[in-house]
Amino acid sequence: MSKLTPEESARLHPETLALSLGFDPFLSEGAVKPPVFLTSTFAFKKSEDGKKFFAWMRGEGGAPTGKHQAGLIYSRFNNPNLEIFEDRMAMWEGMRGALSFSSGMAAISTALLATHNPGDEMIVCAPLYGGTETFMRGFLTKFGIKSHFIHAGITAVEEAKKLLGPKTRSVFIETPANPNNKLTDLAAMREATAAHRTADGRSVLILVDNTVAGPVFCQPAKFGADVVIYSATKYIGGHSDVVGGVVLANDFALLKATAGLRNSLGGMPNPHTAWLLTRSLETLKIRAEAAAANAQKCAEFLVTHPKVRAVGFLGLLKPADPEYAIYRKQQTGPGSLISLFVKGGEAEAFRFLDALKVIKLAVSLGSTESLAQHPAAMTHSGLTPEAKQASGVSDDLVRISIGIENADDLIWDLRQALDQM
Repeated sequence: MSKLTPEESARLHPETLALSLGFDPFLSEGAVKPPVFLTSTFAFKKSEDGKKFFAWMRGEGGAPTGKHQAGLIYSRFNNPNLEIFEDRMAMWEGMRGALSFSSGMAAISTALLATHNPGDEMIVCAPLYGGTETFMRGFLTKFGIKSHFIHAGITAVEEAKKLLGPKTRSVFIETPANPNNKLTDLAAMREATAAHRTADGRSVLILVDNTVAGPVFCQPAKFGADVVIYSATKYIGGHSDVVGGVVLANDFALLKATAGLRNSLGGMPNPHTAWLLTRSLETLKIRAEAAAANAQKCAEFLVTHPKVRAVGFLGLLKPADPEYAIYRKQQTGPGSLISLFVKGGEAEAFRFLDALKVIKLAVSLGSTESLAQHPAAMTHSGLTPEAKQASGVSDDLVRISIGIENADDLIWDLRQALDQM
């Protein structure tokens, strides 16, 4: 994209820029695609350069993410593949900077530790990914960071207002909530917390895990999110062949703190992982839209089936539904995650899952292939019975991530599995 002026680049769409932003072919032998920079360390031309680069890496006069101000040092700090991927993620999200990680949990844990101190309190909209909740209830509690769990959805803002106090440092939201697809109004939460300060004068941060919607269908920063987090394993990677994570922010200090802790903990991805994620960004929009179209057809079939108690899918929301207004304001599409509540309990859910033939029985979501799993017994099994009940993670819930197969084939598979239930 070196031939484009900044003004010309600014008019292009993310799906166009995702194919070339941040990479000049003529700096890499004319290669149209970035090579994989499999090196642990980078040579300095002069000793003075090494001194300058390390000073910049410590945050002395450099960019918040440690990029493009001086030069490359060592692949634990920076690497061309990481930088290209991060540039394109920040562009997709419309945010100032991005940091890549070796997994979604590396991104979540580093972001939380970088932004919270012992004694801080969090307000957490549940349900959310089981690994995140386990980290909050377990590890963070040991370090004096307390989490108050509230219900994701239309009641979240009012519940959060009641819990705001002198120790409240953040509100953590998954949108949509995993695994029941509940929507929380991000703009209303931002408004409710905007004037609040901790006892030592810090503002309340809005942290949003946008994994389930992805940047194609929701961009939380537009609604007041300070930090946006992804498991890049899901829609961003999108092929079930790579594990990664991303943290994005607009604030210089937040980016710098998170980058510094990532450097210390060593949670960045390897160059090949970053290369795979960059490759996948090129098809993110067409994959996400194709999967969402399939999910709409599958959800419309499921909601009419006599063995189905309920279906949670954003594309089924009607104007009379309480969350419809949030959906229309906050998202440009429904995504492809379906919360299926069968009639019965764990035994019936297991029979349905075991009978699937096209849809794979596996955890994760956002891949090209369709996946189904039982949250209460699998991804959210680490929660206490009380936490499961409070979050609506019931034994009759099956989470289905719809892929890009033929929709008629998926509906056939869902029908025959339900018949065997």
